[in-house]
This record gives sequence, C-alpha cells and structure tokens, in this order.
Amino acid sequence: MKPEIIKKHNTEVAVVNSDELLITDVQSALDFIMTVKYETDCTNIAINKEAIVEDFLILSTRLAGEILQKFVNYGVRFAIYGDFSKYTSKSFKDFVFESNKGKDIYFQSDVSLTVEKLSA
Repeated sequence: MKPEIIKKHNTEVAVVNSDELLITDVQSALDFIMTVKYETDCTNIAINKEAIVEDFLILSTRLAGEILQKFVNYGVRFAIYGDFSKYTSKSFKDFVFESNKGKDIYFQSDVSLTVEKLSA
C-alpha cells in the first residue's frame, strides 16, 4: 500500500488504491488508519471500494458502523470511492445518502469527486 497525496484547496488527501483487501475487520481498519496517518500525516483518507471486504457494504453485518466509528473516533475524514450501483437495498442507499450529507464519511463514484469532498 502506497498512499498518493493529492492537494486541493490547501488540503491534503491520502488516496489509497489497492487490488488487495486492506480493510477486512475492525482491527485491520485501525491498522490502516494508523499506517496512513503515520506515513502521510493526513487526516483525510480515501480508499477504493475493492480494498474493503464485501461484508462492509452489507449493512446487516454491522461491520460498516463499527469500522466507520473508528475513523470518526480517530479524527479521520474518510471516503470510499467506486461503483456502488449493484447495492440496491433501500437501507444502503439511505446510508450512503446520509453519510454524504455529513462531514466525516463519504461514498463517491470516482477519485476526483472523493478528493473534492474531502478537501471542501
């Protein structure tokens, strides 16, 4: 994993794009947060959807809530980017909608939108 630092609006965003799973459970999420913060000194972090275990996106597992709470607790604004169109449940769509209205967690379709959200 090698985060790319993108600077926009005087804000640095650490963007991670990985073909391997980096976040599979709460502990791996904590490890990810600490590693990226240590390596980049960024508190705005984005990751591609493919680097997160599929169960994260199935809300009934409660994994998303547990993991996202860690990002908030550690003062990290976090975004996941990718194609979410196959997730059609109303609860997931509502979750994404509400997250995107907030200030800490975002779901975006591509990197440029993600960086824009995290640097706003």
